[in-house]
Amino acid sequence: MNDWQRKSPLDWEVYVNKLVKVVAIEKHEYEGWVVTVDPVSASIVLATFLEGEEVSISVVMGHAVQEVEILREGDSETKERLSRIFAPEETKAYSPEELERRRNDLKTWLERNHIPVAEQGESGRTLSVAGVLTIDPPYGPEQCSSSNEIILSRVQGLVQGYLQKQQ
Repeated sequence: MNDWQRKSPLDWEVYVNKLVKVVAIEKHEYEGWVVTVDPVSASIVLATFLEGEEVSISVVMGHAVQEVEILREGDSETKERLSRIFAPEETKAYSPEELERRRNDLKTWLERNHIPVAEQGESGRTLSVAGVLTIDPPYGPEQCSSSNEIILSRVQGLVQGYLQKQQ
């Protein structure tokens, strides 16, 4: 076990969102922004920003790491870009007003198509369809939940079609 592998997750956290140079066995060198460090294998996930929005991801296995040098701190824009790398498009932040509009528009559309829908929960943020399916914010097909797979599949298809017509 090398020195890098002996570090704790708190020690590795210092490197996250920073531009680093990693020296690995056989004098291989890697440079990139640290996205995360795997706490089990001590492997480092590095991101390199290419042209436009393209990103190259490299993983340096923990057992091969010999030295890690911090080259530069990440600014808030860099941290934001790094946090979006593995996040699906649907997880973009919506304002409370936008979520309310999306909920109301979807509820109105479902009612117009004779699908029984009600608001549930403390703040009425969750839509309940026929009492057997729920739709949570931000009200897309991925947020549909039901123990009945047939109903789940059909409502997800309806919601997907509705969202495509909105665009």
